[in-house]
Amino acid sequence: MKEFIYFLKRFYQFTGKILYFNLLGMVIVSLLDGAAILLLIPMLSIGGILEMQSQNAVFWGILNFLKEFPKGTGLTTILGIYLAMVVGQSLLERNLAIRDVKMQQGFINHLKEDTYNALLNVRWEFYLKTRKSNLINSLTKDINRVAMGIKMFMLLATNLIFTLIQIGIAFWISIQISSLVLLCGLCLAFFSWRFVKQAKSLGKESTQLARKYLAGITDNLNGIKDIKTNTLEKSRLNWMKSLNRRMLTEQVNYVKLQSNSQVSYKTALGIIITSFIFFSVHFFSAQPAKLLMVILLFSRLWPRFVGIQSYLQQLAMTIPAFKVLLDLHNETKDSKDIEFGSNINEPLHINESIECKNVFFKYGDAPKPALHNVNLRIPVKQMTAIVGESGAGKSTLVDLLLGLHQPESGEILVDGTVITKEKQYAYKKSISFVPQDPFLFNATILENLLLMKPDAKKEEVWNALKFAAADQFVKRLPKGIHTRVGDRGINLSGGERQRLVLARALLKNPSVLILDEATSALDTENETKILEALERLKGTMTIIIIAHRSLSIQKADQVIELSEGEIVERRVDKVLMEK
Repeated sequence: MKEFIYFLKRFYQFTGKILYFNLLGMVIVSLLDGAAILLLIPMLSIGGILEMQSQNAVFWGILNFLKEFPKGTGLTTILGIYLAMVVGQSLLERNLAIRDVKMQQGFINHLKEDTYNALLNVRWEFYLKTRKSNLINSLTKDINRVAMGIKMFMLLATNLIFTLIQIGIAFWISIQISSLVLLCGLCLAFFSWRFVKQAKSLGKESTQLARKYLAGITDNLNGIKDIKTNTLEKSRLNWMKSLNRRMLTEQVNYVKLQSNSQVSYKTALGIIITSFIFFSVHFFSAQPAKLLMVILLFSRLWPRFVGIQSYLQQLAMTIPAFKVLLDLHNETKDSKDIEFGSNINEPLHINESIECKNVFFKYGDAPKPALHNVNLRIPVKQMTAIVGESGAGKSTLVDLLLGLHQPESGEILVDGTVITKEKQYAYKKSISFVPQDPFLFNATILENLLLMKPDAKKEEVWNALKFAAADQFVKRLPKGIHTRVGDRGINLSGGERQRLVLARALLKNPSVLILDEATSALDTENETKILEALERLKGTMTIIIIAHRSLSIQKADQVIELSEGEIVERRVDKVLMEK
């Protein structure tokens, strides 16, 4: 329950004093409801249906003055008061319901933004060890279940307040009769607690199944090309059917739990009501007016008791989601990357070089380091190529240069100054990156480009497209630059996507441009055009290329070859030097 209490405290911090006003409103609504019911006695008395008795009781004394109303106007007056109370209660309930929605939805929106912001600001290692489908599930289903839990708590609180006030009114009418009914209710609540515990267990199972479903769907859609080409459709459908059977069983079990609890509750309710009336008449000699009022109150209260038990079950079902979300928040705190501040809005200016000094890096429990004793100097406004076999450490080195990883030992320096955590964000702002697997959002070409520079002018956009050898194919598209590219740019070829990502990187006008096999999907003609554009950029920005084609390497001022995480060769100005 500590996870639930944590988010409940956050809910209170978000709502502030408004929560108290809503709770007060609930009390007023309950009092109005009780007062409206009490007015039924004088109405029945004036109508000659019942006689008000027990003159010595304070309660009945309060009602007796209503009996003094003239026959002609008494009933009309009391009916008017009763109607005003009902309308006033309804309007207040409407206002409270609107406030509740604003509080609950506002808090959930706040929680979504807070969680997403935390995910945006964790270190890159966090994403290497965490399944993306689990994060998607937390941002969607888990947060929605937390929202449901908060809603159930608010409904539970409302019902508890209403119930306590109504019980107080019942005790005011008759302590003996009300004590009997309340004792029966408490015994019933104790008996039904086992249903709440079962609901919590089912909630945990539901959370696990939801994660497995989303993880599997994500994997299948990401690998749909492999599924189609390797005729794996039947095996994937069987996976879906198997998981669906488990999810169906879980849902049926939950409905059975709800049904069993309702049957038990209603059966007990029937027994209690009949026993209550029997004992009230034969042992307590209850007066008709008292008995009628208590029966009326508790006929309204028993559905509340059932509601409380139902809300407790539904709240218990959501508890596992509270735990999952809190665990995610704690993990993001442990992996926090950058502290934002007012002094990091401008990119870091690089005047001389980027250097690696004795850099060592290892991935988790990997048997050997990805980089070992790397010493490297990358001069500004020149082109440096990094080459080597697969697994040599090229991408790891680039990730370090991008600021995605931090060396376990050694330093990365800019102009001789170590890149500290405070400077890291400004350093990243000075870099543009073009990955081997280009990514485009499901938006128009223009919208994708403007992500890098929202205030870019039309001329700047087309210049960037021209530099990336993408302007001609964009002009040939039916809607030109306003063409939607589809999920991950699926409506375009691999080469077209790569050129658009390069154009987007160039639009930022970075100090450092890093390309990870960025020309690998292009034909020789387009590769030549891009390399010619990059060569023209030399002298205006620092260019770092991970490459394997000789054409790319030939254009570089410096070539660095990696093998098993170490620099084995360095060529500067066409001179090959040993490490």
